[in-house]
Amino acid sequence: MTWGREAQVGKCGSHRCEENFCERKGKMNSSPKPISLTDMVDYQKDAIVSKTIVEKKTGTITLFSFDEGQGLSEHTAPFDAMVQVLEGTVEIRISGKPFHLKKGEMIIMPAGEPHALKAVEKFKMLLIMIRS
Repeated sequence: MTWGREAQVGKCGSHRCEENFCERKGKMNSSPKPISLTDMVDYQKDAIVSKTIVEKKTGTITLFSFDEGQGLSEHTAPFDAMVQVLEGTVEIRISGKPFHLKKGEMIIMPAGEPHALKAVEKFKMLLIMIRS
């Protein structure tokens, strides 16, 4: 992954960590510092890339990049989920109704309702799922 600068050896010791993110632990380091979400995940041709930023019993925050034309087939989730579009354009279908979102827009996908998404153009999003 390209982070725009060389990774530094973190407090974890033997492996390389980004200043704000530990690759091995898959979570933010304990010292809060500003970081660009869009720089944390790169696009890959014909692929979807994800990076879990926070994973707790009560919820997750996951960053995604989708190449143009890539998507997730219709599925349901047992919890509400919020999508925040960081770059590009996506079509999200919730219970069969299409929504077109672009950079800076968000939508909540209600628990138990079928939803799917497709990248109209390559895009990045932040998915926040609260489990309680």
